[in-house]
Formats: sequence, C-alpha cells, structure tokens
Amino acid sequence: MDYLAIKWLHILSATLMFGTGFGTAFYMFFTNRTRNVAAIAEVTRLVARADWWFTTPSVIIQPLSGLWMIHLAGFPLSSNWIVWSIALYALAGACWLPVVWLQLRMRDMAIGAARNGEPLPSRYWRYEKIWTALGCPAFAALLVVYWLMVHKPA
Repeated sequence: MDYLAIKWLHILSATLMFGTGFGTAFYMFFTNRTRNVAAIAEVTRLVARADWWFTTPSVIIQPLSGLWMIHLAGFPLSSNWIVWSIALYALAGACWLPVVWLQLRMRDMAIGAARNGEPLPSRYWRYEKIWTALGCPAFAALLVVYWLMVHKPA
C-alpha cells in the first residue's frame, strides 16, 4: 500500500473515531439530562454498539497506520510532534477504556430499569459523572493530536 492510501485510511479512521466518539457522547450526555429511562436505555444501547462497530476498529487502525506513515515518510520517532501525538493518544485511550466499561454497565442498568419500569439506580448517576469527567480530557487530547498531525511542528 502506498503512502497516500495509508494516509486516506488514517484520516478516515481518525474521522470515524473522533466523529463517532463525539457524536455518541453528545447524544448520551443530553439524553441522560432528560432522565427518561426508556430513552436512556435505547441511547446507551446504541452508544455501546457504535463504540464496538466504529470506534474500536478506528482505535486499532490509528496507531498502525500512523506508525506505517511515519516509517514510509522517514520521520524519526523522536520528533516532538510524534512523541506528543503518541502520548496524548495514550492519554485518550487511558480515558476511553474505562469509559467503555462504564457505558456497558450504564447500558445494562438502563435496559433493566426500563424493562422493569423503575428509575435508574444511583450507581448509574455516579458512573455518568465519571464517564463525563473522563470524556473531557480524552476529547481535548484528541483535538491536540489532530492539530499535531496536520501541522507537524518542529
């Protein structure tokens, strides 16, 4: 595969990762604010599915295609923009993994509450606060990674 094909794959997977992550977080965050258990059950179910179908493959493709392009372009791995990109990507990943775990638990709690006609348990709302708190640094880190990928500052 040539450099431009890998770059296209890298940009496409970055777009899917960031777009899906931001979009699903938006809908889950604001659906949670409605406190509508049936809506929350459906949205959390779909958020978990979107993470599995779109975000997870993109999270895998990103470092593989990025490292491949770095190799083909002859950039040293010690370049500041590469070191910072990898570190910030790792930070985002360190936030994302517990977010996925939380989302799956929140989905299960919401589906159970909707099925039984009950309110969401207090644990759901504790998880939601942690989920939100972890999403903010992950989002910020990926914004900086996007900037670094485009600008490649010396």
